[in-house]
Amino acid sequence: MKTLKLTTVVMLLIIATSPLFGQDAKTEKEAVLTVMKSYKDALQNLTTDGTFELFTEDSEVFESGGVEGTYSHYIEHHLGPELGHFEKFEFTDYEIDAKVDVPYAFTTETYIYTIVLNPDDKGNSRTIKKKGVATSILKKIDGKWKIIKTHSSSRNTK
Repeated sequence: MKTLKLTTVVMLLIIATSPLFGQDAKTEKEAVLTVMKSYKDALQNLTTDGTFELFTEDSEVFESGGVEGTYSHYIEHHLGPELGHFEKFEFTDYEIDAKVDVPYAFTTETYIYTIVLNPDDKGNSRTIKKKGVATSILKKIDGKWKIIKTHSSSRNTK
């Protein structure tokens, strides 16, 4: 019995430290980062095209203390209309950390975002610059990483 336990432990150690196992973990993390980058890039391009496939249908979005509902609801009632008023939406000082524990992944993003609003009727524009943080939970479903929950908040930059 001791030999069986020892053999099992050794085999698990070999699997966990093998290059193949490490490569799978690296590949999964890269896939998660790709999903998050796709979402960030879409926002910077002032579009939601291609973003719905990044979220589950029953996803939950939380923003600065508000419950926004599903991603579809968030786009329809909040972010979608806002993007139409933006001349520019840019992330700088962007950093992301991802922890993967298949079938889940957890991300934390920190950044400064700058929004330049479209000029008003008098040609005046306004710039908003804030420090932000976002955390997201993703789940691997049918071989694809999808965001199931995301929360973002921001504060004025110093």
